Amino acid sequence: MFRTRDPLCEDVVATIRTHAEPLPPLDDAEAFGRLFDRFADAKVVLLGEATHGTSEFYRARSAITRRLIERHGFRIVAVEADWPDAARIDTYIRGRPARDHAEPAFTRFPTWMWRNQEVVELLEWLRAYNEGQATRHQAEFRGLDIYSLHASIREVLGYLDRVDPATASDARGRYGCLSPWQSDPARYGRAVLSGQKRPCDQALLTQLQELLAKRIEYSRAEADGESYFDAVQNARIVNAAEHYYRIMYEGSTESWNLRDRHMFDTLRHVLDHRGDDAKAVVWAHNSHIGNASVTAMGWQGEFNIGELCRVAFQEDAVLIGFGTDRGTVAAASDWGEPMEVKTVRPSRPDSHERVFLDAGVPCALLDWREGPDDLREALFPRRLERAIGVVYRPETEFYSHYFEAVLAEQFDALVWFEETRAVTPIDAGAASALPVGHPFRR
Repeated sequence: MFRTRDPLCEDVVATIRTHAEPLPPLDDAEAFGRLFDRFADAKVVLLGEATHGTSEFYRARSAITRRLIERHGFRIVAVEADWPDAARIDTYIRGRPARDHAEPAFTRFPTWMWRNQEVVELLEWLRAYNEGQATRHQAEFRGLDIYSLHASIREVLGYLDRVDPATASDARGRYGCLSPWQSDPARYGRAVLSGQKRPCDQALLTQLQELLAKRIEYSRAEADGESYFDAVQNARIVNAAEHYYRIMYEGSTESWNLRDRHMFDTLRHVLDHRGDDAKAVVWAHNSHIGNASVTAMGWQGEFNIGELCRVAFQEDAVLIGFGTDRGTVAAASDWGEPMEVKTVRPSRPDSHERVFLDAGVPCALLDWREGPDDLREALFPRRLERAIGVVYRPETEFYSHYFEAVLAEQFDALVWFEETRAVTPIDAGAASALPVGHPFRR
């Protein structure tokens, strides 16, 4: 295997080797999570991943999350996922009455991102934990993403049918503006762009404003306001998603920023709903939770959740990246195509990943939030960083998956696994073996 020969890089490697804290095996989740107690003073701990399909990243984040919930008062798990699907999981782990749904949770591409064995194990732990807690101390599971246009419309209408049938009729009229495109909202964006369709934005905003205006009236119908909060958030998603699909053809920067602004705003709404002392763990890709302003993303005008959290919460936000050199990953060759177990190529010689590899610590935590200064200095130069989402194209890896970043400013710490393997997806057979009422079971 190629090893670094640049004397400057050799100094960086030596510094990383000095400060790398070896991590316990993931099988010992309690010991693994204990090393992250140092971050428990934060209001928001953001846990990244270099890919959307790596088992070690999910298991590590699970161990950290469990520790922060069990020992340090974190009560929110907010993830890069659709709100309605995450709401079904929240209902399950908090033992709330479930409504009938035609499909199990997370059946839309990319299914393996959340329908995997690693997530199932976390959900069962959360359910068991919540069973012994008063409602105010239970942990909740929330989705931050923007893609659930059709499902969110259905949830708002279902809520209004239950609490205010007369108003539900008006809402159906407003949402009817999107009816021909709900199952394929990208077509709506093309129709608006080409002048074949007038935007629906004003009707959707009116619907959201009407829901917000009836907060006191609707909240009286339930003890804790959860159903109302859920309906309002779904109305916000419809409003934001319409805007997202309308501008997605204008440029990737505008649509990226709208999406991450929505995810950040959703996090703020969830924190506010929980109360002044609320603390959250966020799961999302490194590209979302690292400070974008010190990466190629930021240099071309994009921002993300991590940057917005840094500005809003300052030292009360901790940004932890995750990285690997090689192994296998669950990913598709293109959007909408079947999942494959793909081989992750060894990292490039000019990448951050390579200097971590050369340090020779197979599984380690590097923490530079409050020093040491020499570690921050070693990680300050720009280097390439790899990002694999739900699509992985190893044949064009340099152009498709690498970007420049200043690691020392992008994250506060990094969890390193030299070699990793793909997540285990939940297929039909595995789903049928899950407990009755599980959101992944048909």
